[in-house]
Amino acid sequence: MAELEQRGDRTPAPAKWEYASAPESREIVNLQERYGLFVGGEFIEPRSGEYYRTLDPSSEEPLAEIPQAGAEDVALAVRTARDAFEDGWSAAAPAERAKYLYRIARILQERSREFAVLESLNGGKPIRESRDVDLPLAAAHFFYYAGWADKLEYAFPHRRPKSLGVAGQIIPWNFPLLMLAWKIAPALAAGNTVVLKPAETTPLSALLFCDVLRQAELPPGVVNIITGDGATGAALVKSDVDKIAFTGSTEVGKAIQRELAGTGKKLTLELGGKAANIIFDDCALDQAVEGIVNGIYFNQGHVCCAGSRLLVQESIYEPLIEKLKRRLTTLRVGDPLDKNTDVGAINSRQQLEKIEELVAAGKEEGAEIYQPPCRLPEKGYWFIPTVFTNVAQSYRIAQEEIFGPVLSVLTFRTPDEAIEKANNTPYGLSAGVWTEKGSRILWMAQRLEAGVIWANTYNRFDPASPFGGYKESGFGREGGRHGLEPYLDFDGAEAFGG
Repeated sequence: MAELEQRGDRTPAPAKWEYASAPESREIVNLQERYGLFVGGEFIEPRSGEYYRTLDPSSEEPLAEIPQAGAEDVALAVRTARDAFEDGWSAAAPAERAKYLYRIARILQERSREFAVLESLNGGKPIRESRDVDLPLAAAHFFYYAGWADKLEYAFPHRRPKSLGVAGQIIPWNFPLLMLAWKIAPALAAGNTVVLKPAETTPLSALLFCDVLRQAELPPGVVNIITGDGATGAALVKSDVDKIAFTGSTEVGKAIQRELAGTGKKLTLELGGKAANIIFDDCALDQAVEGIVNGIYFNQGHVCCAGSRLLVQESIYEPLIEKLKRRLTTLRVGDPLDKNTDVGAINSRQQLEKIEELVAAGKEEGAEIYQPPCRLPEKGYWFIPTVFTNVAQSYRIAQEEIFGPVLSVLTFRTPDEAIEKANNTPYGLSAGVWTEKGSRILWMAQRLEAGVIWANTYNRFDPASPFGGYKESGFGREGGRHGLEPYLDFDGAEAFGG
């Protein structure tokens, strides 16, 4: 009442809404103090005798002890997978293989909340993304490849597809469960057995997935999961597998390619990226701003196809940057398990230091930095969503993959200049184009050196659509029929009707 009298009228003062957190409960996840290696359908102690601790990156709290698989452990897992392949999985009726894939997909759906909490707890990504993106897509990949398991001769007409044998698979920490699904689903549909190594910092969802395999009653040894650091991955690459599938950094991908040269082993690599998100002056500006935010701040920028280079047509540069900066002030950085969180924790101290080092380089080279007002938690690994303007093509932040929530903005005048700048990178994984002209979208798509091109959207995925890159972004495709081919061998092409 006193406030109304001071105001001199009877109009109520505007209400000030306080932020109320909405945390997801951790109780649905039951963590073990110590895990084993999943080999032959059961957890076993590592012969190396070594363990390490995996953390919650938002609090630096230790979550569990994880085995560090040595060369002997890797060899055992590969022999087990080989025995399972020869003892029946490769000869199983394709429709039977499909049943297991369907079971896995359904169980993932049923346990989606449990997996989503664990993904955010161990990886640092917001629960909304784990719940609404990672889990539905992971289940969808198993459903999709279950449908192809008994139709391989239709997927590859006039060829005689047959399974390879044992697939060694190494996945990164940015999408632990989704990358597992991208790797395991086509391998099993094609009749192979698997030895999979999750990333050192995010092994927990892969270890929980072992319980899904138990529920689905998958025959022992068909899927084996070993944990450890880069040394474990190197041992898997050198082991007696028939194929290596790797998703991760370009540097490690090059090392794997050198190691496998001349061995006859099949190899697919999905590596880094420095994607151009290209905004033309006839775009729907507000829609484009949302696409920019989704392109670079989704999953804290821990996305190989992130739109980390923003190319803006000069005529709309100022209004777009103004809208983008205003939008950044609304992003909430904090607890990954809070349903209101937009940007979670950086996955590890090592990755945070890399981001900080490149951001410092951007400042030193003369780029102008903008970071919205933001109070970061005292514990854990955090970085404020960042925009660099006045960026030159030669700057490190415009050339090197930051793998964090950092956007570099450049400008262009003509479509030809946009193509020249977009392709001026050693990478070639993805790109985005924002314009109302369909003809311009097609013209750009023909000239952009990228494996995946989005039009008036960004970071959209579908299991039926192939994903992969060119140049230093790797080779081979995951998803779609294209994702089956690397897991198959062929007796040769036959003439039509042969």
